[in-house]
Amino acid sequence: MIVRRHSWVPLGTALLLFTVWHCFFSPDQPYTPGSGTLPTSYAGVPVTVNDEGYFWKTLPTHYPVRHLKPLPTGQPLPLPPVQAEFGPESKEDAATRQKRRAAVKAAFLRCWTSYKTRAFMRDELSPISGRSRDPFGGWGATLVDSLDTLWIMSLHEEFEVAATAATKINFESTTLSEVSAFETTIRYLGGFLSAYDLSGDRRLLRKAREVGDMLYKTFDTPNRMPISRWDFHKAAQGTKQVAPDRALIAEVGSLCVEFTRLSLATGDPRWFDATERIREVLEAQQDTTKLPGMWPIMVNPRDEVFDSDATFGLGTTADSTYEYLPKMYALLGGLIPAYQTMYEKSMATAIKLNLFRPMVPEVPDILIARTVRAAKSGGKVVLNFENSGEHLVCYAGSMLALGGKLCGNPEHLETARKLVDGCIWTYKAMPLGIMPETFDIAPCAPGTECEWDEAAWKRAVLERAGESDVTDTARADAIIKERGLPKGFTRISDGRYLLRPEAIESVFVLYRTTGRRDLPESAWAMFKAIQANTRTPLANAALVDVNVKRNPQQIDVMESFWMGETLKYFYLIFSEPDHISLDDWVFNTEAHPFRRLK
Repeated sequence: MIVRRHSWVPLGTALLLFTVWHCFFSPDQPYTPGSGTLPTSYAGVPVTVNDEGYFWKTLPTHYPVRHLKPLPTGQPLPLPPVQAEFGPESKEDAATRQKRRAAVKAAFLRCWTSYKTRAFMRDELSPISGRSRDPFGGWGATLVDSLDTLWIMSLHEEFEVAATAATKINFESTTLSEVSAFETTIRYLGGFLSAYDLSGDRRLLRKAREVGDMLYKTFDTPNRMPISRWDFHKAAQGTKQVAPDRALIAEVGSLCVEFTRLSLATGDPRWFDATERIREVLEAQQDTTKLPGMWPIMVNPRDEVFDSDATFGLGTTADSTYEYLPKMYALLGGLIPAYQTMYEKSMATAIKLNLFRPMVPEVPDILIARTVRAAKSGGKVVLNFENSGEHLVCYAGSMLALGGKLCGNPEHLETARKLVDGCIWTYKAMPLGIMPETFDIAPCAPGTECEWDEAAWKRAVLERAGESDVTDTARADAIIKERGLPKGFTRISDGRYLLRPEAIESVFVLYRTTGRRDLPESAWAMFKAIQANTRTPLANAALVDVNVKRNPQQIDVMESFWMGETLKYFYLIFSEPDHISLDDWVFNTEAHPFRRLK
């Protein structure tokens, strides 16, 4: 489909007017760059929020946009359904599901009550000491991250208290010397927008607009590329800024879902324009990298060079750039088809090179995601594979499940199954039933049926330990015993559990897309293991090492995503399948659901 773009659409020729919840807008009046004012309406619909008093709107614009890229117009495409068809539920199954959902809700309420009592309006509660922490600007990260969870769990009285408090957050100052634009976008902008989409509370949209105006200043650079690690205080003083010459691809390519949703909700195209410029650079250089189809982990926003680095992966430093490709396709109802093309190109490469089958007992048909380093040798590109996994990259199963359904690609859905089953297997393989942060695992030998080979595993353990003699079975046995390595693992490089959501996220999404009846059982086993080991007298705490048999040491940290993501996904997998249907909503990378255009 060709997307028609133009700077404005008179009311009489608009193809379709949607409500504030579902519409695309085109301005009745052209926007004047740097003027500080906006048109009063878009396609005859009043601008939802047009407050002039925000501090961040009063600052001068050093590098104004001369020609804004307008939001796409036209009727969204009838994309394929994402959710599976769920049949009738027996009374026994309903009772079990509801009991489990109630247990998750009780766990959330316990944490929420402790946060509200001991750390309200601060970023995080310290779940052991009862103190508070401010790692995300001191703007109440847990409060904002939890708004939509409160609504989704039908805690409407608590939601009203929280929403009223959140409207009082002061975004004119911060406890940090440097602010992460990415973290601020996914937590605060995403949190306010989602809570608005769910509740219709316009106070929250105004707050989202305020955060959006602040974040828009990170794009006030000569080439309109963002500053990922932002000097908040210099910006507040009106100092000129330039984009960095080194940034993580995830920090640059993962702002589009939130910025686009804000433009859709307000009718102001500035935020869409900001991230559309990034998309165009990504698209232009997607085929010129050392792994065509994928982008390297490090990029250069200052010079707009996104294809020179040599390390590629789906994990921590790149994750949401790929995750947001099918999500943007869904959010915009297919009206920017380049998102589908970019997604399919990137996954064609990733499935071929960044996923591998591990050699483990009982020969499960599973996949793990890994990092690939590309180097030139003799005029050719040589690839080096790091056969390690990480908890965070479990999100990839949900990405491929969503993308597979949206794009009608059964290979992606099958790959999603193998990745999700790989994460479930890793949970089960660990002594506490909880997946570690990062680990190394022996790959299957190429061209084999991947039968379990204990001798080959021990050789891999010795090789990973840097031993010169990889045939010394006695030494291998000693290392395995000393490090408590479960079969198949060659090293637990980081044994922490940080209350992460990515595994349950993918279990939830695969369940909603396939209806597989074993997935809620796997989710329940994960929830019980996490509760049994992370619970404190106040809330839940991260763990130092999950590779112990009992009594893991706890860390006095409970990141905001525990209540904003992890417990939300556990609650949703035990809810009715139409509760926050994936055919109506798309989740940002912080699990904040936004309404899809349909």
